[in-house]
Amino acid sequence: MANVGMIDRVLRACVGAFLIALPLIMATPEQGMVAYGTFGWVMVAAGVVMLLTAAFRFCPLYLLLGVRTCPLSK
Repeated sequence: MANVGMIDRVLRACVGAFLIALPLIMATPEQGMVAYGTFGWVMVAAGVVMLLTAAFRFCPLYLLLGVRTCPLSK
């Protein structure tokens, strides 16, 4: 039951990749693996969720809110 359309998927994938990459790129050896501490890990987790919703074309929050960005299948 897909509820995420093509434009939404592309935007989610781009933003998800950016959220995962930013704290990893900005990290210095003193900070360890991820910059920004806990906030960095939250950004990585949000990025993973966005990539998964783009890959599976399903967003549980959209289901709860009754939102669909893809056309209805026949």
